[in-house]
Amino acid sequence: MHRMLAAALTALTAAALAVAAALGIVAALDATPEQPNVPLVTFDRAGE
Repeated sequence: MHRMLAAALTALTAAALAVAAALGIVAALDATPEQPNVPLVTFDRAGE
């Protein structure tokens, strides 16, 4: 019974750490400002 309790606590801890890591990654991605969508190279249109 002791091993079952230890296994359950380990699994619960691992799940909690996974959820916390996922929420941390989402928070970090939301904190970064959006980059402007400006092309690095532009080509002149000859027909216009």
